[in-house]
Amino acid sequence: MAPARQRERLVVVGNGMAGLRLLEEVAALAPGRFDITAIGAEPEPAYNRVLLSSLLAGEIGAGDVAMRPRAWYADNGIALRTGEPAVALDSVRRQVQLRGGDSVPFDRCVLATGSEPIRLAVPGHSLAGVTTFRTLADVAYLETAAARRMPAVVIGGGLLGIEAAYGLARAGVPVTLVHLMDRLMERQLDVEGARLVEMALDAQGIRVLLRAQTRAVHGTSAVESVELLDGRRIACGLVVMAVGVRANTALAEIAGLPTRRGIVVDERLQTATPGIHAVGDCAEHAGICHGLIEPAHEQAGVVARVLCGETASYRGSTAATNLKLSGVPVFSAGDFAGEGAETIVVRDEVTPAYRKLVVRDGRLAGAVLVGDTHDALWYAELIRSRRPIGPIRHALAFGEAFAEAA
Repeated sequence: MAPARQRERLVVVGNGMAGLRLLEEVAALAPGRFDITAIGAEPEPAYNRVLLSSLLAGEIGAGDVAMRPRAWYADNGIALRTGEPAVALDSVRRQVQLRGGDSVPFDRCVLATGSEPIRLAVPGHSLAGVTTFRTLADVAYLETAAARRMPAVVIGGGLLGIEAAYGLARAGVPVTLVHLMDRLMERQLDVEGARLVEMALDAQGIRVLLRAQTRAVHGTSAVESVELLDGRRIACGLVVMAVGVRANTALAEIAGLPTRRGIVVDERLQTATPGIHAVGDCAEHAGICHGLIEPAHEQAGVVARVLCGETASYRGSTAATNLKLSGVPVFSAGDFAGEGAETIVVRDEVTPAYRKLVVRDGRLAGAVLVGDTHDALWYAELIRSRRPIGPIRHALAFGEAFAEAA
């Protein structure tokens, strides 16, 4: 009798949303095919980071951010090791070393190490009371600080900064949001859309300072104030730095894998070393690190098919952003700048609601929706598919139902 074929050893480094989606895809495509180990740096199994601001705001409970329970991993034959960060990757010996000293061998490896928040290198950045907003541990820290009701300064008016400010304000903390640029979410919103978001924050009691650069954080042993470049000082007992994230490429660098902004991968999401892939925030494809959940899910699906022997390739993703502030939903996707293109704008000053669609070469190229995002998925699909919109052009601004009727 021939010996049973030994299963390939698949190690997934990173148990965030990208890593979990990969495990789900592999489990669905080829149950039992691999001997799988999932390695997570945080003590909890993968959870929904998108909901952290709602958790901080007290709008949901801790159980609402959970995704798959530990039993799911066991039921699918996955050895889950949480709270054990990977500290080294040997691409020659094909093994991952954990902080506790164990080594996990692999035949195939997927790096889903995510990203880490950037801390501004200003004086006082290491004082007690200066933190970031990225993990459940960060939320726990902010909840403790919020209970003291000390004023907070959030540095950064992008997606993470707005979510942190909103969560703190809903928790009863006086918040000042400091942003370097001339409008909030400048990478996702045009001027008018950003103005409506600023109005929504103002309705929550959040003070927004634009064109404001942080010079220093002051305090003896803990935060007491933030000083801006123009000399203004904002008294506070808490500072949240939400100025962006950088891809976590440390393991890849140790292994000698090419990295730039992220871990460089090809159309199969494979690194320069065969059998080692990268997905999610840590991956750089065609010079782009997306840093958003939807591209991470798309990448996970491609890698799962490649691992299972199918022909699959990743062609890139259309960036899309969703946000909800005090009942005001926000969506943007594609090229919303509209330079050299046709622009369709619909406004409702009473609601308020705003819809901007950018049409280029007879196709929808970008969209910004504020206040009413019911047609967001439809617009996103039109942008991704690049389907000609000629037959529905006159009804495009009014959404899917009107366009279908037309």
